[in-house]
Amino acid sequence: MSHYILFNDEFFAADHAIIKSSNRGFKFGDGLFESMRMCNGKLQFAEQHADRLRAGMKALKMDGYALLDEYFLRQKTAELLKKNKFNGNVRFRLTIYRDGEGLYTPSINKAGYLLEAIPLEQTHYELNKKGLIIDVYDEITKSINKLSNYKTSNALLYVMAGLFQKQHRLDEALILNQHGFLCESTSSNVFVVYQKQIYTPALSEGCVAGVMRSVVLQLAKTNNLPLIEAQISPEILNEAEEVFVTNASGGIRWVMGYGKKRYFNEVAKDLSAKLNALV
Repeated sequence: MSHYILFNDEFFAADHAIIKSSNRGFKFGDGLFESMRMCNGKLQFAEQHADRLRAGMKALKMDGYALLDEYFLRQKTAELLKKNKFNGNVRFRLTIYRDGEGLYTPSINKAGYLLEAIPLEQTHYELNKKGLIIDVYDEITKSINKLSNYKTSNALLYVMAGLFQKQHRLDEALILNQHGFLCESTSSNVFVVYQKQIYTPALSEGCVAGVMRSVVLQLAKTNNLPLIEAQISPEILNEAEEVFVTNASGGIRWVMGYGKKRYFNEVAKDLSAKLNALV
């Protein structure tokens, strides 16, 4: 059965060709996106997603960002859920692109959108039973600049890291910033537990300002867990007690191994339970 997508307020079959050759997102990666999770019909952390989306559009100098608020996200995801007759547990991807002609310089700054949905079986965030195997991808590093904290459509670094991941049969690859410090992973923010303290790369290290990252920061604060945003050397991976990664659709996932090093998952387990209490 074909699923539906929502493209600028119109429903189309997911396999229907909708993008023109002039589309700026396709041609120049001129856009950004949000990955969101719905549990039991409720869009999780809609306010944080809306805040980040608007900040990203503002940074990219796109018009109409004020309209893409929490209400817009809840409304559109609910419409697509209903149209697809999904059970209420869904992963959404909202892509925003600059709509208009032009070469590198856009003729207008109006935005268009595409909303996609994939049904999920789980009703909550499930901690992975089998820990992830990771390694560091260092062939291309991530530049730190004004756009580093946003999820832009320019994702070649992650594609290359994904190919490295696949080639080495890994579950996730860690990406370094231009100074050689830990930044994030192929699809997530990264947290390291070292000497009973939790560390995560600071936003000034160039990582994406993940919605789940900010949820975990808040959970730690509420529960008096020491969590420090810092500059982190990849060397710490050899000494750490735990490593886990977070994103909006998967929640918290713990890492089992890096090279010969093996990790525990107590903190990840604890935070995952606390996260599910919010759902």
